Amino acid sequence: MLLVGGVIQAQTTFKLDPNQSMLMTGKGVGQDATINPFFGEDCYALVENLSSRPFSVRIQKAGVLIDTLTIVNKEFKKILLLAGQELYLDAYNELSAKVRVDYHPIESN
Repeated sequence: MLLVGGVIQAQTTFKLDPNQSMLMTGKGVGQDATINPFFGEDCYALVENLSSRPFSVRIQKAGVLIDTLTIVNKEFKKILLLAGQELYLDAYNELSAKVRVDYHPIESN
């Protein structure tokens, strides 16, 4: 974990193997691939594709699919992740990808 300017952040880089699906956050302590320090409250998931191969991001809540996004090579997406939502990364058939995931709080004005 990083402590930057008083804000806790968690950033992790992963390799997704072909056909691999990985739950990033939402299952529980010790079972998530990343630690979302803001789990249980609305936050942003910052997802960056560090490779030349696309992959997909899936948002679910209690087993219900909410949204699916494709992240192409070298693309960065800031995704609103609401309280209780689960973030999944899915590699496409026969393609692997390198992914960085980070979380940020929603700044209140």
